[in-house]
Amino acid sequence: MPSSEDKKLRHVGFIMDGNGRWAKRRNKPRTFGHKKGADAIIGVLEECFDSGVEVVSLYAFSTENWSRPKEEIDAIFDLLSTFLKKYSKKLFEKKSRLLISGDLTPISKTLRERCEKLMADTAHFTEHVLNIALNYGSRNEIVRAVNLLKDKQGEISEEDISNNLYTKGLPDIDLVVRTSGEKRLSNFFLWQCAYAEFYFTDVLWPDFNKEETKKALDWFYGRKRRFGGIENA
Repeated sequence: MPSSEDKKLRHVGFIMDGNGRWAKRRNKPRTFGHKKGADAIIGVLEECFDSGVEVVSLYAFSTENWSRPKEEIDAIFDLLSTFLKKYSKKLFEKKSRLLISGDLTPISKTLRERCEKLMADTAHFTEHVLNIALNYGSRNEIVRAVNLLKDKQGEISEEDISNNLYTKGLPDIDLVVRTSGEKRLSNFFLWQCAYAEFYFTDVLWPDFNKEETKKALDWFYGRKRRFGGIENA
């Protein structure tokens, strides 16, 4: 049975959707929307971490996003690199660990090395975790975990798989927030979201600020989490 700790909001995942539509409504290029979306992240992180959330996972770039125009892909990676450069100081100030979930092999050497260095330099921090899903797909992650276990003797357990995911050691996701009105997971941490609550909003990501974040967190605390059981009388 779930304990009182199950009500605690430990891990929030954000599917940051709507940058392109936000820009289109303003007759701007999609890259402009991605820049405004990147600017919105810091306020969201501040609200989450100040509210006691331990882990925030951001869906920055999926394995399917490679089908987008090269100009847009390059802009997304440039913005991520700039964000990490700006936010690195906050990571150290707040004793926050950076984790990158995904295959970094195809991305530029400069960005890959920046990610790897920040992950190594913050690995000992335990106050908060910022987990960025970069070139990430959940099905790929699960297949990767199974392949890492192929030489294991005996049956493979759920714990074995969990311990071979990118998110090893992190709590499962309690709340998934998706902006822009879309209502699907889009291959986002399927294993880790097994008992997550889902919060969908029509607000486009560049407009998703601290106030909107607080609404999502408050909504979660109004939910009754049963984990497959029944509500107590």
